Amino acid sequence: MTATFARLALGAALLAGSALAALAENPMVGGAEMFPQKNIVENAVNSADHTTLVAAVQAAGLVETLQGEGPFTVFAPTNDAFAGLPAGTVEMLLKPENKDQLVEILTCHVVAADAMSDAIAKMVADDGGEHPVTTVGGCVFTATTEGGAIMIRDGQGNVANVTIADVDQSNGVIHVIDKVLLPAS
Repeated sequence: MTATFARLALGAALLAGSALAALAENPMVGGAEMFPQKNIVENAVNSADHTTLVAAVQAAGLVETLQGEGPFTVFAPTNDAFAGLPAGTVEMLLKPENKDQLVEILTCHVVAADAMSDAIAKMVADDGGEHPVTTVGGCVFTATTEGGAIMIRDGQGNVANVTIADVDQSNGVIHVIDKVLLPAS
């Protein structure tokens, strides 16, 4: 009887431990754990892969907006995505005299909704394989899917792949992407 009780107690402890571990695990982005009770900016500043994006959001004066209530869906380009732009582009965009252009590009990465990847995939499927995405910045991009992955085609025909989806935030969701989305020329 004691051996059976000990096995049951051990089994219950293991199940409880697994459940707590599952609840405690948050997505990792740029080497940092992302917490759903924090807002987009609070989480993004901890990602080593998003230092350029954070600097751009600060230069554009969008920190307060992205800390707001939302909901927001942010397609967040990595540092490597910014590095893929033509040489000197990021430095040029960060200059105060180019703030309007920077704001336009950054707000073209934001949708005024909380759109998780399953909802985006459903919209794409419902629309026959391509779904228009209207951003806060006024850009209209195209969402597609391939092999379960979400992709966004920008105004210049470039395609960004969602590399980490569904990073839940207190005021929306972040989808990490591998290219900077640009408005139509």
